Amino acid sequence: MEYIVNNDNNERIDQYLSKIEDLKLSRSKIQKLIETNNILVNGNIIKNNYRLSLNDKISINIVEEETDIKPQDIPLDIIYEDDDVMVINKPSGLVVHPGNGNKENTLVNALVNHSNKLSKINGEFRPGIVHRIDKDTSGLLLVAKTDEAHISLSNQLKEKNINRVYIALVKGVINHDTGEIDAPIGRDEKDRKKMTVTSKNSKNAVTHFRVLKRFKNATLIECKLDTGRTHQIRVHMKYINHPVINDPVYYNNKNNKSFGQMLHAKTIGFIHPITNKYMEFSVEPPKEFNDILKEYEEE
Repeated sequence: MEYIVNNDNNERIDQYLSKIEDLKLSRSKIQKLIETNNILVNGNIIKNNYRLSLNDKISINIVEEETDIKPQDIPLDIIYEDDDVMVINKPSGLVVHPGNGNKENTLVNALVNHSNKLSKINGEFRPGIVHRIDKDTSGLLLVAKTDEAHISLSNQLKEKNINRVYIALVKGVINHDTGEIDAPIGRDEKDRKKMTVTSKNSKNAVTHFRVLKRFKNATLIECKLDTGRTHQIRVHMKYINHPVINDPVYYNNKNNKSFGQMLHAKTIGFIHPITNKYMEFSVEPPKEFNDILKEYEEE
């Protein structure tokens, strides 16, 4: 199929195509089609950040992928569930959704095994997934069981109406009791697997924190997010020279290989998509998190 650009808004191609209702393609699906050369502009191969000009001709070859997600009997810690939403307490070490050729042993495999009713808005490999937390981050995650619920929760995220509170153990002693980190985050040009604070191709990111407890060589903090960028807390804390302890990517001195980074999504609050009532849930960190905390208390 082909589309002719009828404006000169200089918009990114992935953003432009995601707004075309007839296509019914998620932005991630569009990006994958671009990366596999199944979307061309004026017959030329382009990148995801290509900006369109008036009268550009976009050619799209939609390639159907194998979409079967294998249900797996992976234990789920379900904090809340009804016909529309679920709140899951994800353990550290569990990947949220399939990717990079790996279609097994993820939270999505467990969700598909648990329920045949999950939203489809976020693509074939992310049924029900409204947002994600990193593999080695533990804690609360929202899951949508219907498209209507997914749209509502996604809009709440965009409008910063979802309350997300994390706790983290970071390197060094933070002397001030509270702080705000307002620094844009983008892909690290030297290592594409990392994110970094940068002015290039970045998005605004704001993290608020307050000190809960100080140790001899570390600080336990609470973080609240205004935005939800990839690795946001981990990148921001490294930026102010207080990286998250045990972080294998942003803190080189990982000192406990049996457990991931000391970051836990403790609280999540949202407006229920159907009842319009505010709901809030909290869970304490896992035993491994608290065991490491005790080591710092005993120093």
